[in-house]
Amino acid sequence: MAEPTVLVADDELGVRESVGRALRREGFRVLPAEDGQAALDLLRRGGVDLLLADLRMPGLDGLELLRAAKLLSPQVEVIVLSGHGTVEEAVQAMKEGAYDFLTKPIERAQLTRTVRQALERRALVLENRSLQRRLDELAGAGEIIGESPAIRQLLALVKQVAPASATVLIEGESGTGKELVARALHEGSPRRERPFIRVNCAALPETLLESELFGYERGAFTGAVARKEGRFELADGGTLLLDEVGDLSAATQAKLLRALQDGEFERLGGTKSLKADVRIVAATNQDLASLVKQQRFREDLYYRLNVITIRVPPLRERVEDIPVLAQHFLRLYAAKNHRTLDGFTEAALAQLLAYPWPGNVRELEHAVERAVILARGTLIDVADLPPAISQTEAVTRVVSIPIGMPLDEVEQRLIEETLKLTKGNKELAAKLLGIASRTIYRKLRE
Repeated sequence: MAEPTVLVADDELGVRESVGRALRREGFRVLPAEDGQAALDLLRRGGVDLLLADLRMPGLDGLELLRAAKLLSPQVEVIVLSGHGTVEEAVQAMKEGAYDFLTKPIERAQLTRTVRQALERRALVLENRSLQRRLDELAGAGEIIGESPAIRQLLALVKQVAPASATVLIEGESGTGKELVARALHEGSPRRERPFIRVNCAALPETLLESELFGYERGAFTGAVARKEGRFELADGGTLLLDEVGDLSAATQAKLLRALQDGEFERLGGTKSLKADVRIVAATNQDLASLVKQQRFREDLYYRLNVITIRVPPLRERVEDIPVLAQHFLRLYAAKNHRTLDGFTEAALAQLLAYPWPGNVRELEHAVERAVILARGTLIDVADLPPAISQTEAVTRVVSIPIGMPLDEVEQRLIEETLKLTKGNKELAAKLLGIASRTIYRKLRE
C-alpha cells in the first residue's frame, strides 16, 4: 500500500522543513508548497490525501485554499496551521470543512497524531462511499439488499420461482424481510402489473379477518350498510400475501382451503360462489409442520401452501451483509432527518458485526435510525448505538494458540478462524483483522 501523501503549504521555509521532516520520519510522502497558489497547483495534479495549510499566507490565504481544496478534491482532509490562532479563526476553519486546527509552534507528537487521525477519517469516508456504490448496485436489482452467499442463493431461488403460478410458503424469523421476498416474487412474475395485497393474519381478530379476506354482503352483520369486496377480489389477477398465516383460526383455515382448492369463496352473509385468479404467497415465523403435529394447523392446508418453500435467513447467518445494510439505513434516515453523515467508525461497525441481532434486519434498521438522530459527528460512533449493541463484547470467538507455535502458523490460524466467522468473506475478514484484503489472498496462496 502506497504511503499517504501530505501537502504542506506554508510561506515560512523553517515550518515547511520541520513539519516535512517530522512527517517523513513517520512514513508519509510530503509535498512542500511555499504559498497558497503553489499548493493549489499541486492539488490540481491529484494524488494528495491531506493538506496542511498555514492560515496566513500572501496571496491565497489558508481559508481560501481550504475552500478551493474542498471544491477541487472533496475527499482531501485539511488541517489549518496558524501562529496567530484565535477561537474565531478555529471555528471558521471548522465551518469551512477543516478536520482540525493546530497552533504554532507545533509539537511533533500532536502533529503526527492529528495527521494520522485525519487520514483515518479520510479512509473511513472513502470506504463508506465504496459501500454506497455497492449498495446502489445491489439496490438496482431490487429491494432485497445483500451480497452474502445466503442472500445470493435466496435471490436465485426467487428469480426461478417468481414466473410460476405455484403457491409459495416463506419461512423466517420476525424481522428478516419476508414481505420483501413476497414483493420480489410478485415483481418478477407476469402478475407484476396487477395488485399486490397483504393481509396480516395475526393483527385481526377472527371475525374481522374472515370479512377482510372474503368480503361481506350488506346486512351480513351490524354495521354492514353496504357490500364490501374482500382481499381475494381486490387481488384478482395479482398476488395475495397472507402474512403470519400460522395464526389463522380453524374456521378461517377451512374457508381458505376451499378457496385454494376450488378457486371459489363466498362473501360473509352471501350465498353466491365467487372466483378470483389469485396467486397465494403465505409467510410465517412459526414452524407450520410442528403446528400440524400439534393439530393447531390443518394438514391439508399446510400441503396446499407448502408447494414451494423459501427460507429467509436470519441476520446472524448473513453477517457479511451488515455493513451494506447499515449504510442503506443510514442513507435513508439521514435524508429523512436532514442529517449529513458519512458512515460509521471502525469501532461502531465492529459492534454491529459482533451483536447477534435477535430482531434481525428490522432491529438493525431501528438501531441505525436511532444512531442517525443521536450522532454528534459526521460518523456514527459506538456511543450513538443502543446500549444493548454498544455494550456487546466485540470479540465473539477465542482462538487458542499453543506456546511455541511458529508465527506464520499463528497468522494462518487466525486468518482461517476469522474466515470461518465471516463465512468465507475475505474483505470482511480483513476488516476484522485490521489488514488489507490482498494480504489475506497472499497469505492463503502461501
